[in-house]
Amino acid sequence: MYELTVDTHFSAAHSLKGYAGDCARLHGHTWSASVTVEVKTLDELGLSIDFKDIAAVLDEIVARFDHRTLNDLDEFAGMNPTSENLARLLFELLYGRIAKDGIRVVSVTIGESERCRVTYRKDDG
Repeated sequence: MYELTVDTHFSAAHSLKGYAGDCARLHGHTWSASVTVEVKTLDELGLSIDFKDIAAVLDEIVARFDHRTLNDLDEFAGMNPTSENLARLLFELLYGRIAKDGIRVVSVTIGESERCRVTYRKDDG
């Protein structure tokens, strides 16, 4: 079994409705996003899936959020654009584009600073 991880980053603002603190005000982050993919077999070259293929999908999806106010996006209608919700949303968007025979998205990690990250994994149980 192999796990491949691809990282990227983007800049976006958000505010947390109902939060009792500074994060209730509009503020921005340079978010980091990492996707980890599990692969069971290698091809004839000894590759599982090309890092470039994962990166292309990740970058395309993240571009939807870059230099935007997350609260204004349809994806966050009815929910706060927390790191947790962003991680789950990216997982779902990536899963539909990357998962195929022998390849599955294992997790997405979102960081809103160098110190603070959240990882989402689908609960298969």
